[in-house]
Amino acid sequence: MPDRVDLNCDMGESFGAYCIGADDSVFPYITSANVACGFHGGDPTVMRKTLARARELGVSVGAHPGLPDLIGFGRRSMDVTPDEVYDLMVYQIGALLGFARVTDAPVRHVKAHGALYNMAAVKRELAAAIARAVRDVDRSLILFGLPGSHLVSEGEAAGLATAGEAFADRNYMSDGTLVSRRRPDAQVHNADEAVRRAVRMVRNGAVTAIDGTELSMKVDTICIHGDGPHAAEFAQRLRSGFEAAGITVRAVGH
Repeated sequence: MPDRVDLNCDMGESFGAYCIGADDSVFPYITSANVACGFHGGDPTVMRKTLARARELGVSVGAHPGLPDLIGFGRRSMDVTPDEVYDLMVYQIGALLGFARVTDAPVRHVKAHGALYNMAAVKRELAAAIARAVRDVDRSLILFGLPGSHLVSEGEAAGLATAGEAFADRNYMSDGTLVSRRRPDAQVHNADEAVRRAVRMVRNGAVTAIDGTELSMKVDTICIHGDGPHAAEFAQRLRSGFEAAGITVRAVGH
């Protein structure tokens, strides 16, 4: 298994008068930032400032498009068609690319957000729509997805480079999908546990599901959620934990 990994975080999800996430505290420890594009979170000013901060710190940037559900923070499933998903992706990636030009912060990857990410992981037609949108906008972009999911396979089928993404702060079902946030056991709250799990994911390509099933996965990038209550602590502990284990922390594609 690789001795290097990317550490990514969902960023720029504040909007208007509302502050979401601990971006300033998390930024120094991550290597990739998934920047919200205005539909589930974020707004034009936040997008610009987040990209500028990422460039200043040398953090790689990715688009983080979601469903048009600001109230639900993009975490509620919607009955969307593949064509609608395609257009949602093109629209949001295009918006971030505009700000990337004016801030000189190149966009390197795309990671769908929340419910859209989870829906596409198990629905091939939605994953294919996402992959086609990314390819049509810029085929050099790397598509993030759950290892073994349709996001990865459809990304590869579309000719894209892909990155298998694991989650340090989320639990897994026996089929490799994430435990629903509606369940009390959805999240990992202990930083020590999160570090142990993340190091094992990278080193051994394995994680234990909530029912004890051992899952195999190829992990290129580890995610923490910027809106989590312990985001800054997790980011710091994961970065130091990887380095202590001899794992190089570096952005995907660099």
